[in-house]
Amino acid sequence: MSVEKNKNVIITKKAREKLVKARAGAIQLPKIAGMAFGNGGVEADGTVKPPIDTQNGLTNELFRKEVDGYSFPADTTCRYECTLAENELVGEEISEIGLYDEEGDIVCIKTFMRKGKDDDVEQTYTLDDIF
Repeated sequence: MSVEKNKNVIITKKAREKLVKARAGAIQLPKIAGMAFGNGGVEADGTVKPPIDTQNGLTNELFRKEVDGYSFPADTTCRYECTLAENELVGEEISEIGLYDEEGDIVCIKTFMRKGKDDDVEQTYTLDDIF
């Protein structure tokens, strides 16, 4: 399984543990509930930091929000979408997002260049879960 074909996207170890247990029938896999937003995805000089699979969360989480929805652009891909409203995270420079499940665990992390958030703009983020 991969999430987007990008070196700055990882599936967390916690997510893989849940997947293997669910495949064996030991647990039921919790669904994706929302997206977490943070500003810790870059170094001080702006270089994007690749996430590591042993992370239990974002480097500097600021906000969580339920996903707007999802779609299946391909048979083995689920695309999650989440929109920040005009009044959410105003003035922040978002550089990391993560998907979290119904149990609150971060299961996927993506880092990227800083995206400034103005107070008169909505921003929509997407993350592809690819098998």
